[in-house]
Amino acid sequence: MAEKSYVEHLAASVLDNLRYQHDWTELQILTHSPLDNSPLPRPLICGLPPRRLYLHPDDQIELLKSHRNPEHHIPETPVVEWVLPAHLAEKWTLRGFASVFDSMPPQTSTAPDRVKRVLLATVHDDSTVVYYFMHDGIVKPRQN
Repeated sequence: MAEKSYVEHLAASVLDNLRYQHDWTELQILTHSPLDNSPLPRPLICGLPPRRLYLHPDDQIELLKSHRNPEHHIPETPVVEWVLPAHLAEKWTLRGFASVFDSMPPQTSTAPDRVKRVLLATVHDDSTVVYYFMHDGIVKPRQN
């Protein structure tokens, strides 16, 4: 059995953090595209968080229109999220992020061409993990 690479160890560390600290389920580390089996530029993690993490502003407007009564709870059905593990000391470029977005399978519900976002998992030397949303392009601000 081949020894794991640095990025594979990083992905395993983030997967453990998501599973045991944030209660994600259906987690898997992908090194090849699920669509055409082409290699991904970096290992990605996909999984299901315990609740919805982000609602695109356009989807938020539609949801508010369909739930006019403020007394009713708006459902927060979780959706599969994609996570990009990275170390704090890594130097990323726009080209590097673009290659990750280009290699990801399209999200069928909202964007037929490509996934709109990825959760960037930044790992520090002390194993602290901080998560940031990265969007593929410009996204208008959320409505509060």
